[in-house]
Amino acid sequence: MSTRKAPRMSQDTTAAPPRKKLFGTDGIRGTANKAPMDAGTALRLGQAAGKYFNRGTHRHRVVIGKDTRLSGYMLEPALTAGFVSAGIDVVLVGPLPTPAIAMMTRSLRADLGVMISASHNPHEDNGIKLFGPDGLKLSDEQEADIEALMAGDLSSALVSPSKLGRASRLEDAPGRYIEAAKQSFPRGLTLEGLRLVVDCAHGAAYKVAPTVLWELGAEVVSVGVAPDGFNINRGVGSTAPQQLAELVRERRADLGIALDGDADRVVLVDELGTVIDGDQILAVIADSWAREGKLKGGGLVATVMSNMGLERFLTSRNIALHRTAVGDRYVGERMRELGCNLGGEQSGHMIISDFGTTGDGLVAALQVLAVLVEEKRPASEVCRRFQTLPQKLVNIRFSGTTPLKDPGVQAAIAAEEAKLGARGRVLIRASGTEPVIRVMVEAEEEALLNQSLDALCGVIRAKLGT
Repeated sequence: MSTRKAPRMSQDTTAAPPRKKLFGTDGIRGTANKAPMDAGTALRLGQAAGKYFNRGTHRHRVVIGKDTRLSGYMLEPALTAGFVSAGIDVVLVGPLPTPAIAMMTRSLRADLGVMISASHNPHEDNGIKLFGPDGLKLSDEQEADIEALMAGDLSSALVSPSKLGRASRLEDAPGRYIEAAKQSFPRGLTLEGLRLVVDCAHGAAYKVAPTVLWELGAEVVSVGVAPDGFNINRGVGSTAPQQLAELVRERRADLGIALDGDADRVVLVDELGTVIDGDQILAVIADSWAREGKLKGGGLVATVMSNMGLERFLTSRNIALHRTAVGDRYVGERMRELGCNLGGEQSGHMIISDFGTTGDGLVAALQVLAVLVEEKRPASEVCRRFQTLPQKLVNIRFSGTTPLKDPGVQAAIAAEEAKLGARGRVLIRASGTEPVIRVMVEAEEEALLNQSLDALCGVIRAKLGT
């Protein structure tokens, strides 16, 4: 077994640039009907983004999708009004997964794509994600420029009455995504004979995900497909797979698929009811693709949170693991830099660039299903490519400035890294979305892990006076 050290990262590299206040690591997010997730902010965002992208003489267009939260009915018309007032045509597609919005932004040759969703958060929250004409999330610099426009006088963004944009609804949008998702499944294979349980979290994929699986031949048992505006992610989905695991065992299914509210992440459940996280999913796809010569760039991209067990497994297969900061946008950026076509996060964000530009939980599940079909083995065997190392995460809240730059804290981190050596690693970072220090330790032995975790948390809490 390889004892290669995993990269260290004790500083936060996921936080948004200082000049951004509204945009975080994944768009704008907050409590619905409170700033910045209120109608007024959405209106100004539409006007500012409209002004930013209203360049050239062509007819400008934006695609707007959403998940199933009640607050989407408030934010969608506000954004529409902002874009229309800035001379941008609006194409409304209704509830659809985030990857569908990225796909249709490109296929409709739109200037901008907008997804209204707070992903795996409860219904009280909502968010707005922006995609450029290439289907990629906007860069930090673009978001900062749009935010600066929002903070200024937007009267110059408003066009004359004769140049107002128009709003229309694209009725066949779900069908377009269904066909695109099915195209990611290898030709010549079928899901016939497989019983699948799919949990759509009462979210954006509640119609399209079961349809894709059924049209590919599977017997489908659907969960989380009755959204009421309030039940998105409530006890269901990728962050709560317990009900799915029970149903998989009860129905003797071959695999369970748990998506989140906007279906850009996935976790799986094998036939025994064991949860399969993003690291194992990456290992399955990478191992299969490498043997078939389909893995590009000589490796894959994952975040600093991915387990050392994944790195050791990939090393044994001569597959490189390139780590990046937490956040699927950073994974995507590194994939493009290195020419990789596979990347993802332990939490279940899977970016497979052969089939899309952003995380797509359903497409990732289809790649694992293809391996199940080809290898004719149960998921409990196929999806256990490596033994995970014990890993624990502690969140420490703080106020004021981050304590991570304190010399005493830095010395403690260095001491624990030296103690762990090749047997583990330390990751300490400030959250990009809340005043929290995240302390993660990973080690080959539970006792060693607990010793390092207790030591580090003790030093940080002492520095904070808590």
